[in-house]
Amino acid sequence: MNPITSLVTIVFAVIGGLLFAAGFLLPGVGFGILALLTLFSLKMANNWERFVILRAGKLSSVKGPGLFLIVPVIDAITAVIDERIQTTQFNAEQALTRDTVPVNVDAVVFWHVHDAQSAALNITDYRSAIDRVAQTSLRETIGSSMLTQLLSERKQADEVLRSEIAGKTATWGISVNSVEIRDVAIPVGLQDAMSRQAQAEREKEARVILGSAEAAIAQKFVDAANTYATNAAALHLRAMNIIYETTKERGATILMPTSMIDSMSVALPAAMMQAQGAASPSPRPAANPSAS
Repeated sequence: MNPITSLVTIVFAVIGGLLFAAGFLLPGVGFGILALLTLFSLKMANNWERFVILRAGKLSSVKGPGLFLIVPVIDAITAVIDERIQTTQFNAEQALTRDTVPVNVDAVVFWHVHDAQSAALNITDYRSAIDRVAQTSLRETIGSSMLTQLLSERKQADEVLRSEIAGKTATWGISVNSVEIRDVAIPVGLQDAMSRQAQAEREKEARVILGSAEAAIAQKFVDAANTYATNAAALHLRAMNIIYETTKERGATILMPTSMIDSMSVALPAAMMQAQGAASPSPRPAANPSAS
């Protein structure tokens, strides 16, 4: 009983009792009967509730939300439907995938009643029916999917499962908002095999990347060697840079052969003279004065 009905019933009963005590028998009895009628006829539905009312066994109306009246004895409230979003958890144990791998899948479906009349009259218990339909649809989806699809394409599997459940529950006045697969458990032995496979694939990719890097580095060394072979100044500057890098460490003792120092003292002037000789034009031959 809702508080409004209780309050109105008490008010009518108190008025009737006072009138009856004051000697007004007929008005007192009338208010007493009115209190009883209010108690059995005045109903209230919350904003998310719908009351399905049968009159003499036939559908009369669907009431709610707010206050409404029914005819006592003739009208009967056969169902109170909650139209808020509901959640139902379901699972499938030891279900075989398309590639015959047993998996345990846990999922949850979000749904709501959009047609209270159909939910009350077309099915006995729509809540348990949704659970059964969700489980059978999950097993059908698992049986038609590969294990890799269930593991990697989770969103697509959710959408396929949602459409399957929604198609079966549409005639019950139920809409399926979404389905989410929470966990896909596979056998421990298969987990170890898949882990080794993934590790081997990652190691293969790492070796390929390392080989590509070594090939690129080797090509750079070849290019540098060609440059140093044709340009003595570049080789001299590179040697000086190596010496500078090694002398940055404090307290380090560096031993260098005198031949290297001598070659460096000669290499740079020779390279500069070679570069100047290549840049200056060659002198033209003098004319022969005896030529006629």
